[in-house]
Amino acid sequence: MDLRQTFNTPNPIIGVVHLMPLPTSPRWGGSLKAVIDRAEQEATALASGGVNGIIVENFFDAPFTKNRVDPAIVSAMSLVVERLKHLVEVPIGLNVLRNDALSAMAIASCVQAHFIRVNVLTGVMATDQGIIEGQAHELLRYRRELGSNVKILADVLVKHARPLGSPNLTTAVQETIDRGLADGVILSGWSTGSPPTLEDLELASAAANGTPVFIGSGASWENIPQLIQAADGVIVSSSLKRRGQIEQPIDPIRVSQFVEAMQRSLALKAQEKAQAIITVSP
Repeated sequence: MDLRQTFNTPNPIIGVVHLMPLPTSPRWGGSLKAVIDRAEQEATALASGGVNGIIVENFFDAPFTKNRVDPAIVSAMSLVVERLKHLVEVPIGLNVLRNDALSAMAIASCVQAHFIRVNVLTGVMATDQGIIEGQAHELLRYRRELGSNVKILADVLVKHARPLGSPNLTTAVQETIDRGLADGVILSGWSTGSPPTLEDLELASAAANGTPVFIGSGASWENIPQLIQAADGVIVSSSLKRRGQIEQPIDPIRVSQFVEAMQRSLALKAQEKAQAIITVSP
């Protein structure tokens, strides 16, 4: 996956729009207009703050189904993403929770979104929704049938889950890429708002062998200078909310603060790399 081609930068910041409860979910409020209005406000705040991409999730539909979501969810998310595409210029992706990759691919292909996030692409994970099995074989064939070029970003040993068996991180990353054919991999902490360790990111980046590695949770303006040293990009949500609380809307000031911290870190990283080259040159 060429990050420059998709996001116009080799080190993208992907902000998250957490949709308010959608039709048929337990907390559905009855107004799709309210869902769309909130999504438009958050997408605008993210884009104006300088993120390089946006991913739309049905985050507040919990408790989630483990596989296929209701057709009403697909319809609502299609409508929301289509509206956001005409509102902001950054690339947009989808994550249909908990693991409905086929619906995500269908939506993204129809509305010409750029990428999807898949929580379990390969392997078997024990989750609060039950046992979830990877569906790479179905998803990749479906993408081909649709004639789609939507990119697949896949979690490795995803948060809020435990693997059945004891795969090590290196093997899990390699199999997600080589056997699951993921275009990029995502590494998270154990839960929402929890970051991966620098050591795990370094292991994942080494195993990925050039395939992009994204930080999938827990990134903040305080820890991004360290974490981005071992990753290519970041998906960020909780720390961009008002007071850092997941149920709150996006805070434009926090978005700008995070983007500035990321840019400073990348500039310093580039300077150090250039200095190292000069030092070893004859």
